[in-house]
Amino acid sequence: GSEISAVIGCNPYLDNVTLWELKTGKRQPEDISDKPYVQYGTQAEMHLRGLFRLDFPQYTVEYVDNNSWTNSKYSWALASLDGWLTDPEGRKGILEIKTSEVLSSQHREKWKDQIPQNYYCQCLFYMAVLEADFCVLKAQLKTVFDDIPYLQTKHFFINRDEVQED
Repeated sequence: GSEISAVIGCNPYLDNVTLWELKTGKRQPEDISDKPYVQYGTQAEMHLRGLFRLDFPQYTVEYVDNNSWTNSKYSWALASLDGWLTDPEGRKGILEIKTSEVLSSQHREKWKDQIPQNYYCQCLFYMAVLEADFCVLKAQLKTVFDDIPYLQTKHFFINRDEVQED
């Protein structure tokens, strides 16, 4: 799911040619699992999911460790979810959680009143694969000044019927 933005040329970190090389074995992926930002995001996810439950009690939140969901219509497509949501009307949705350390004003601008394009693509892809009615992206943006972290949390609500053309 996170690779879909590279497929269509909307990923600032990975282009479609490099993705093809990785998928065909022409290039080996870099192991980033020990990077501090990856460790932080992995460890923060369950806590941010818990905060979502507290902040939005109207949703039922479910999660399965190490999940990979498919759809028989799109057997090649996989979705690894940060959470399944059910709203008060019984509609099914997706919870996508992102953490990001804001290192520049340009980076902050990408999050100003919008979802960065690469994450928006991932949300749309997951909704398509899983035929979800909506997606909520919870983003925790972290800025560090004088070794003190400052956090800003944003929630973006995407309804499938409003983004069908995308």
